[in-house]
Amino acid sequence: MSRPSSAGPSANKPCGKQQHTPSPAAAPTAAAAASTTPAAAAAISAAGAGSSAVPAAAAVIASPGAGEGSGGPLSPQHHELTSLFECPVCFDYVLPPILQCQAGHLVCNQCRQKLSCCPTCRGSLTPSIRNLAMEKVASAVLFPCKYATTGCSLTLHHTEKPEHEDICEYRPYSCPCPGASCKWQGSLEAVMSHLMHAHKSITTLQGEDIVFLATDINLPGAVDWVMMQSCFGHHFMLVLEKQEKYEGHQQFFAIVLLIGTRKQAENFAYRLELNGNRRRLTWEATPRSIHDGVAAAIVNSDCLVFDTAIAHLFADNGNLGINVTISTCCP
Repeated sequence: MSRPSSAGPSANKPCGKQQHTPSPAAAPTAAAAASTTPAAAAAISAAGAGSSAVPAAAAVIASPGAGEGSGGPLSPQHHELTSLFECPVCFDYVLPPILQCQAGHLVCNQCRQKLSCCPTCRGSLTPSIRNLAMEKVASAVLFPCKYATTGCSLTLHHTEKPEHEDICEYRPYSCPCPGASCKWQGSLEAVMSHLMHAHKSITTLQGEDIVFLATDINLPGAVDWVMMQSCFGHHFMLVLEKQEKYEGHQQFFAIVLLIGTRKQAENFAYRLELNGNRRRLTWEATPRSIHDGVAAAIVNSDCLVFDTAIAHLFADNGNLGINVTISTCCP
């Protein structure tokens, strides 16, 4: 089911809180040869498939004590050695456990699961043959982050690469709009420009203390209300999402995301507050980075969660006002 996102003009008031009334609106619809370097190949020489010997080339890999956080240019010998681990399909690195075809060619495990034959020699990939010698070399090599081309200078042990790359600040950012079919990806600096040009219905209000008014909360199905809040030199995305649960039961999820990194998000706190009929419901938390997204917060219930009955206690003629306050955290 398509999800509408909010739209509507901003209401700038000379004093007190700013109030924005977003109206739901329809969301937009939604093999190369292996690389080998003769000099490096000669260096690792005679290790056959399944050999437990550590090739002498491990000695030229990296300086002692290097690990995650290492930067600076790699030596030509290091480049030659890491090139031997390039997958001929995706050009990422083949990391342990390292499997080879019967002729000795390597392919990464992710690509291997999609292939019926070796992309280099077209030979059979079964039975699986493990290359212990290359695994030992890989354990001594520091590999560049996969986002090196976009600015990351770290080199890492193969066991550290996956975790780092999941949170790497140079990783492309996806469009943060919930429920939309937008497939845009780009740098953090380009996110706001993308939102302004591709999602013009989303309004931005200035100020650290505003009122976000979600209209027509009784609309059937899954609905998203979205707006932006700008303060402290940053932009925050405010999201109210309604989901259909079991047997028609509906739940609302409200959250604030920072258009920024996880580290930047730690410098802020937000408070969401529902007021009305002599009742108050408050949620306070650290905003999530748009790297994490709305879905991760909902799965972990790391947001303001309430059902339809609660929503009706605070709503006025089907409209729900949420007080949103952004503050900075003390160092």
